[in-house]
Amino acid sequence: MDKFRIEKDYLGIIKVPKKAYWGVQTERALENFPISGITPIKEYTYSIVLIKKAAAIANSEIGLLEKKKANAIIQACNEILEGKFDNQFLVDIYQAGEGTSNNMNVNEVIANIAIEKLGKKRGDYSVVHPNDDVNMGQSSNDVIPTATKIAALQLSNELLKALNELDKSFLKKAIEFDKIIKSGRTHLMDAAPIRLGQEFKAWADLIKESISRINEANKELKNINLGATAVGTGINADPRYIKKAIRYLSNWTNINLKQAKDLPAVTESPSDLFALSTAITVLSADLIKIANDLRLMNSGPITGLAEIILPAVQPGSSIMPGKVNPSIAEMVDMVCFRVMGDNKTIELATQAGQFELNVMEPIISYCLLHDLIILRNACKVFAEKAINDIKVNKERIEEMVNKTPGVGLALNPYIGYENSAEIVKTALKEGKTIQQVAEEKNVLKKEKLEKIFDPFNLTTPRKLKRRK
Repeated sequence: MDKFRIEKDYLGIIKVPKKAYWGVQTERALENFPISGITPIKEYTYSIVLIKKAAAIANSEIGLLEKKKANAIIQACNEILEGKFDNQFLVDIYQAGEGTSNNMNVNEVIANIAIEKLGKKRGDYSVVHPNDDVNMGQSSNDVIPTATKIAALQLSNELLKALNELDKSFLKKAIEFDKIIKSGRTHLMDAAPIRLGQEFKAWADLIKESISRINEANKELKNINLGATAVGTGINADPRYIKKAIRYLSNWTNINLKQAKDLPAVTESPSDLFALSTAITVLSADLIKIANDLRLMNSGPITGLAEIILPAVQPGSSIMPGKVNPSIAEMVDMVCFRVMGDNKTIELATQAGQFELNVMEPIISYCLLHDLIILRNACKVFAEKAINDIKVNKERIEEMVNKTPGVGLALNPYIGYENSAEIVKTALKEGKTIQQVAEEKNVLKKEKLEKIFDPFNLTTPRKLKRRK
């Protein structure tokens, strides 16, 4: 018993480790949910703490919370935000609905730190009470969604920075590779030529589109339900406290937070979080496509396409000497697979709420915030360790594009599809270029053929005349 203190709630008494700053409700959660060993994301916990700090200041300023208690709570919040108590937030992410355990974990840790600040012993909640004081004017049902949105906005802003850098990396390569003509491919088969720079520019534009989608989704997240309390009606939350608390949170986070116009709607549905998840899922689909294209273009170096050379970042085999793999692109794929799977979890959780509350918020929070973190890191590494240092195998690209039958379609407007097909067939059979066979067959003047097969004419729209 020297290692424990006794605490109680309306379910009875329970032993809490003496060294712990958490209390009875957190201890119950730790005992009830030994599920994954995965604890809350730090940004999420800190957002809850930030709400508690704003609430303490606001409730003190309107005279509802004693200033001595408020000051102790504020000091406790500041120390948590400095990282001094990270080991006190251990509730498994798979837990009771709506994050009540997370909210109470934060309430109890803050209360016990504040109690010590006031010279008393942990667990003496007559000094500072987790519910009556730290949780004043709040419910888990408005604290948890608000904290999730604050953390999501902060993390998505970091993702946007990484995406902007990735976009710049693609654009830089688009300019560098703009004069390199290569074989295009459709159905994985040779098709019309394209400039390598055009491919990289297309990827940059895909990233830009995702940036726009994420920014659009973030607009909705700024509408929070703090003050909605239990079911969206705002019972026990003083309007003066709500206004002040939201203003403090906006100033501290540099996010223009607003109380949602329809609090019951925002309390019962996390569809705005689902919208952000969907935006980053679209991003993930595009990143997978880009990463896989790069893997194919890099394939070889002897038996594959070998058009580009991705940077060698580590040995590629424990048994084959000298083998190098497209490791960064493979990592990007795996990150994006996780994001897309999490989106399905978020979709199911979003529609699984009943009546005035969506109780599946904890898994939504974890999946979304985790995805924003791993996507941010993956995009940063993708740019720095893969895209920025891509090299081109010019000889290989020129060899393939000169022989590809896709070049033959450039003749269609001048000699027709059937005649062009015959030239392509002959070129493939004799191992010659399309232009060589066209010149040998004298289908057009040499000067005309040189203009038709000029690399930039092959990869841009051109004005045509009716074929006679």
